[in-house]
Amino acid sequence: MAAHKKATRKTARKSATKSAKRSASTTRRKRGASKTTSKRWSQRVTKESDALDLKHGVFKQTSAKKIASSLKTSAEHSTRRKSGAYRSALSMLTFYINRAGRTLPKTERSRLERAKVELKHQFGRD
Repeated sequence: MAAHKKATRKTARKSATKSAKRSASTTRRKRGASKTTSKRWSQRVTKESDALDLKHGVFKQTSAKKIASSLKTSAEHSTRRKSGAYRSALSMLTFYINRAGRTLPKTERSRLERAKVELKHQFGRD
């Protein structure tokens, strides 16, 4: 009977140790994830991007030409971008469209898509 009790204690200890390890690893993962991700990371990227220093409200402008010219100016004057001006401007515009997703109204989406075409014209990439 004493041998049976020892076996039970060992298995109980093993399962307790496994569950403790499991909870510690998930706790570690959760703690690390909360430090690296913020709630509004896409907003932070738009504001603090290494690619461009955008004017405030550039994507809310009424004209596709104004949006394209503002992006072009920002891209050409930026010293922190890692690729060409056209590529930086287009990637920032595409980033904004993709992050807005389904919540972007059709009129605004079509204006931003026209801004892509206009950006291509302004950079001479017809």
